[in-house]
Amino acid sequence: MASFDIVSQVNAQEVKNAVEQANKEVQNRFDFKGSDARIEQAELSLSAFADDEFKLGQVLDVLRARLAKRGVDVRCLELGALEKISGDKVKRAVTLKTGVPQDQGKAIQKLLKDAKLKVQASIQGDAVRVQGAKKDDLQAAIQLVRKSVADLPLQFINFRD
Repeated sequence: MASFDIVSQVNAQEVKNAVEQANKEVQNRFDFKGSDARIEQAELSLSAFADDEFKLGQVLDVLRARLAKRGVDVRCLELGALEKISGDKVKRAVTLKTGVPQDQGKAIQKLLKDAKLKVQASIQGDAVRVQGAKKDDLQAAIQLVRKSVADLPLQFINFRD
């Protein structure tokens, strides 16, 4: 029986490279001269620092541009609350979402079942496994999920015949 997995992943090395490039650009930009604007990374969580909210927005825009240029989908970014730290300086936590959430997995499962395709979907941890007898049914399932799910960056991996 042919199968594939629907997952949501990010390439940690590309994220690290994008953060380094964004920090370098922020250090070299004229409008950030003399400010303490930077991005720090710890595994799959980032922290953006700046002197005020406007500059923090600019730092996050630079980060998004660098991530997009390196092939990392920016829909995986989840912005945290804005925190004030010493004086006027601000900080914002940014988490990189990985894995298909349980409710989203159930929605994908229901979508495939309602489409009357001859495939079975099952949730396996933070991934959704889709199985079917024919490759054509699986390819139709991939197209349906791509078209229907827009708020989460999905990848289709482990295609087995």
